[in-house]
Amino acid sequence: MQDDFSDTELGKPSPAVSQYTPSLLFPIERSRVRASLPMPPGDLPFEGVDLWTAWELTWLDRDGKPEVGVLQVHVPCESRSIVESKSLKLYLGSFAQTPFSSAYDVVRTLESDISVTVGAAVVVDLLTLNQAAQAGIASLTGESLDGIRITSPVYQPDPALLERIETGRMVTETVHTNLFRSLCPVTGQPDMASVQISYTGARIEHEDLLRYLVSYREHQGFHEQCVERIFLDVMERCRPRELTVFARFLRRGGIDINPFRTTGKNPPLPTRLVRQ
Repeated sequence: MQDDFSDTELGKPSPAVSQYTPSLLFPIERSRVRASLPMPPGDLPFEGVDLWTAWELTWLDRDGKPEVGVLQVHVPCESRSIVESKSLKLYLGSFAQTPFSSAYDVVRTLESDISVTVGAAVVVDLLTLNQAAQAGIASLTGESLDGIRITSPVYQPDPALLERIETGRMVTETVHTNLFRSLCPVTGQPDMASVQISYTGARIEHEDLLRYLVSYREHQGFHEQCVERIFLDVMERCRPRELTVFARFLRRGGIDINPFRTTGKNPPLPTRLVRQ
């Protein structure tokens, strides 16, 4: 039976809170999110991080003057829990009428509260608007799959769609698509994303890979679960020696979530794409 996550704040009316309230944060154990994944027992088959960007953070300085910034949160994939996204939005909203002596105190408070919630040490960066603007807009690297014609697409994930080309020759390549779409498992709202896959191994048929990624179009899953399922399916079906899956989702509620899973690469810089 699929977990409906009815114990979360998603999809429910929630009053705005403008005084600092850390109890608004709601953890969801990763074991719940991963329950439907073909996850092998024991250690995680990947490493990585979830890169959260919150664009609507504001607080008061010691004199009561409003301050604003762009928040970046790095949550390790081995954390006990993720933060339910609406609870994070409500929690960040509670900073609005709360005085802090400095931006450093804001960061220290955020790192402490979110780390306790997810059960692992998180890293928080707080950018000024000028710093965020200077970071610019990035593009995913590698070959785009979006011009490939596909017929008879399916709209539920099917790993059988994946096929590698057995030529006896190993390739290293990076491909991406901007056509990814899944659904929130609680509200049913669409989540659009750009997905990048880098691997070393037997070449994966591009048309099949695009059909597989498009098959998530009616799938209900959290961002993290979708990326981990992609990683596990590609690893199981195509057997690459190295694999990295990175997705940048469009923001909802002023927050974008960008999961990164890999067999060993360093996380990307937290820049944004044109739709973010």
